[in-house]
Amino acid sequence: MTSAVVFAYHDVGVRCLHVLLEQGVDVPLVVTHRDDPAETHWFASVAALARERGLETLEDPGTAQIREKLRAMQPDFIFSFYYRRMLPPEWLAAARRGAFNMHGSLLPKYRGRAPVNWAVLMGEAETGATLHEMVAKPDAGRIVDRERVPIGEDETAVEVFRKVTAAAETVLRRSLPRLVAGNAALKEQDLARGSYFGGRRPEDGRIDWSKSAREIHNLVRAVAPPYPGAFTDELKVYRTRIEPRMRAPQALGPYRKDGEWYAACGDGGVLRLLEVEPAE
Repeated sequence: MTSAVVFAYHDVGVRCLHVLLEQGVDVPLVVTHRDDPAETHWFASVAALARERGLETLEDPGTAQIREKLRAMQPDFIFSFYYRRMLPPEWLAAARRGAFNMHGSLLPKYRGRAPVNWAVLMGEAETGATLHEMVAKPDAGRIVDRERVPIGEDETAVEVFRKVTAAAETVLRRSLPRLVAGNAALKEQDLARGSYFGGRRPEDGRIDWSKSAREIHNLVRAVAPPYPGAFTDELKVYRTRIEPRMRAPQALGPYRKDGEWYAACGDGGVLRLLEVEPAE
């Protein structure tokens, strides 16, 4: 029987772990994270699924413990499904047939952290999920398979993330039989066609009204709840819509008209602020 040690978290971790178990892969160990009490928990629990299935589960174990487990188990594969830490080369080498990661973008674009949020922020029309070989450099290994998903002009990051999660399940379900059979065709990435993006912080959601209506609209979409949200000193802004037929007043920023919230932007464009609340 094919064996795999799984490092996983979040909805992608849950859906992909389900695929491994459904396809008869032996999972002797699941490594996941303890939920951060300071973080909004809107996603499914890998730890709960693993324990429900009777799988040995470690939450944020020490590196020495993981190293010893991998050395003893010598799994065929290692999989990382939205696990939040890089796996060192020593761990990757413990997988006899390869170590693979599921990334939430169309690699080589949006390598690094928060790929869905960055794709929305940058105004992309599509993104996706990519299964790739893990190497020492993050998100740089050969590609096994990937699946595209469209990004609507008004979709928020969490709405796109749900589509990326479904795409990740599709990719793994399609690719796993080939990996197990040993006939998967891996393709080198052209890293020059993409770049790395770092993690995002709540303060990165501050709105600069001197930017264009499109840029601000994309920021709001990228950080909308359950993410921390876009904000000014006076308002939290959770959803917007570009009003192409309206002319902005001279003063930049939010204003009220006929009982509704709007905002004048730096390019002369106007946003309707569909969901707002006073800043704390």
